[in-house]
Amino acid sequence: MTDHAIAPPAIPPHGPQPENIPAENTSADTPPVIPATKYGKVVLAPMVRSGQLATRLLSLKYGADIVWGPETIDKSLIGCERVENPKTGCVDYVRTGLIFRACPSREKSKFIFQMGTAAPDTAVAAAKIVAQDVSGIDVNSGCPKPFSTHAGMGAALLKDIPRLLSILTALVENVGLSTPYALPISVKIRLLPTVEETHALITSLCKTGISKLTLHCRTPPMRPGERAIRDALSGAAKICEEAGVEFFVNGDIKGWDDAQQVIKEYGIEGGAMIAIAAESNPSCFIPNHLGGPKPWREVVTEYMLIAMSVENPISNTKFCLLNMVPGKNEMHKVLSKAKTYRDLCEALDLECTFPEELDLGTLKTQRVKAQEEKDAQLQAERAERQKKLAEFKRKKAEAEGGKKEGEGSNKRIKVDVGERSNTTTAAVAELAATDMLLPGGAAEPVQAAV
Repeated sequence: MTDHAIAPPAIPPHGPQPENIPAENTSADTPPVIPATKYGKVVLAPMVRSGQLATRLLSLKYGADIVWGPETIDKSLIGCERVENPKTGCVDYVRTGLIFRACPSREKSKFIFQMGTAAPDTAVAAAKIVAQDVSGIDVNSGCPKPFSTHAGMGAALLKDIPRLLSILTALVENVGLSTPYALPISVKIRLLPTVEETHALITSLCKTGISKLTLHCRTPPMRPGERAIRDALSGAAKICEEAGVEFFVNGDIKGWDDAQQVIKEYGIEGGAMIAIAAESNPSCFIPNHLGGPKPWREVVTEYMLIAMSVENPISNTKFCLLNMVPGKNEMHKVLSKAKTYRDLCEALDLECTFPEELDLGTLKTQRVKAQEEKDAQLQAERAERQKKLAEFKRKKAEAEGGKKEGEGSNKRIKVDVGERSNTTTAAVAELAATDMLLPGGAAEPVQAAV
């Protein structure tokens, strides 16, 4: 981003003239603020995870002209139930879980729904499902991620141009501006190997009847950290202008002022998309002459308030917060350990307004909690079994103790009888022996009787 506002030319090539400066913005001590000329729109790019509802609403709050949603696969929408939440004003598309969430009352007029698709029929079916809650349908034909390309979607469509053209044509004819749905249809592409191939593709795309086209100035194999290639930009912008198609540039746009400079330099009749810069600070849509991007702490606070107001899933909220807070800041470490909205709010010193009954933490936390509850239940069941076993053993021991005591008494009786019998026998024998020693005793021995 440039560190100063772009001075307006005497006669801008296109776009609205600068607005008059309010009198209260000038003073004897402060030089007058000269607003930069707005040559085109500055919009939020479609981003997986980062482009969810809370980020879109915050970007609009900070001045984004249009917001693109993250890619949603067309087949995932087919069969969804549309559920309205009167408390938040949101609309959820639910199947086995939440597929997509929008807030028509706060974003519909500026919200473009981006679709991942590989077939005209499913694309049309999905577009009709969300038509009432969006202001446009965009086909993703630039994403190089395997989850998109493996099914013939995203950048894979750039290798099957006839299929891409058939999808766009079907959308224009069935849900486009000339239909009762009246939705502008757009497409987002990446560069082909040569400038000539890129221009030829754009020419073909414009003939399908689309209203908008975005060129990401990188080829599919290029990574976000690689510098955008703008060689084809001027020609692409001219082709779209001649076809009456609104053109947007994407790639290395750092903020509002940078966007205006690129738009002016390449003669773009449309606007510029911001992706990575908006992911780390959605206030990048504020022009420098109006103060420029806000400090991260202020942005994070605003984001949390919006996220709670629309009941944004905590997993997404936490992901976005960690992109906004500088990695070396101590707060980043604290937030990374948070498991619920209440943890996040406590770390940020905010009042938590997220419904307590919904504050279940991230999916990972929920799985951990479920496992902990299962382990606790198993432990309780094990303790109960051990208690019952101990009681059984105690009763068995008592029963066996009583039996042994009875057997001991009987044994003692038998021993006493035996002892008395033995004593008597011994006494008789002794008497007999004595009698034999008496005079005459030898002739008549005594007969012992027991």
